[in-house]
Amino acid sequence: MGSKGRLEGKVAVITGGASGIGEASARLFASEGARVVVADIQDEKGGRLAKEIGDKALYQHTDVGRESDIRGLVERAVASLGRLDIMFNNAGIAGEGGSIESMSVENFDRIVGVLLRGVFLGVKHAAPVMRRQGSGSIINTASTAGLRAGYGNHIYSAAKAGVIGLTRSVSMELGEAGVRVNCICPGFVPTPMIGVARGLTVEEAEARLGIVAESFAEAQPMRGPILPEDIARAALWLASDESRYVNGHALVVDGGVTGGRMWRDYRRATGDLKGVLTRKG
Repeated sequence: MGSKGRLEGKVAVITGGASGIGEASARLFASEGARVVVADIQDEKGGRLAKEIGDKALYQHTDVGRESDIRGLVERAVASLGRLDIMFNNAGIAGEGGSIESMSVENFDRIVGVLLRGVFLGVKHAAPVMRRQGSGSIINTASTAGLRAGYGNHIYSAAKAGVIGLTRSVSMELGEAGVRVNCICPGFVPTPMIGVARGLTVEEAEARLGIVAESFAEAQPMRGPILPEDIARAALWLASDESRYVNGHALVVDGGVTGGRMWRDYRRATGDLKGVLTRKG
């Protein structure tokens, strides 16, 4: 007999599950024994992914900003698969950049509606199911942009900081019921979302992922790029019983970029300063 997977017998819901980090997580979770509900607005991609995974996966059209969609998603998971052990609130958009005065209220509402409201709704509707079970792992996708300035546009950064704060706050409540709430802060990960935010179609963004990956290769001290699969493995650990006493944690997976100034930049700057100080007038 083969060894059991790390998520054997567990049921996982993954929002934004049709591509990028969500897709990598759906495939990995299923390979580790979980039954997976892939939730997304990309119906063709999501449905195809669920079929590729096989009888361990379902697809559900879900707009994470709509409470009725999230409620229906959780209800289907429980009705079809019997329980809910892992809620991975991963759906995201990058949104538009620019100066603060150039940003519209409509753009603010759209970004926050997905990144923060979507996480809030996922946590809200997973909580009563997991509380009744006395167990569960809720994982939220945050970002290094929620920890340090300069890694995302203003609204994106604010929303991701909100995800980190919400995670820590709710973990104190649900931890008492045996339910863990954590978040992951990815660094520079090449996903289609980046291209879409810059005006490309999903297909065009996917076709140019190699360009994005190349540009991210030296964005952190450890040579990259960081891949969606790297984030999926972090999510797998938080979803599994191996992290059973990890609660209220923001797990940073960024190759060291939030550690501080790049060593090569420091060496360059101090080398230039040495030249200035030793230059003869």
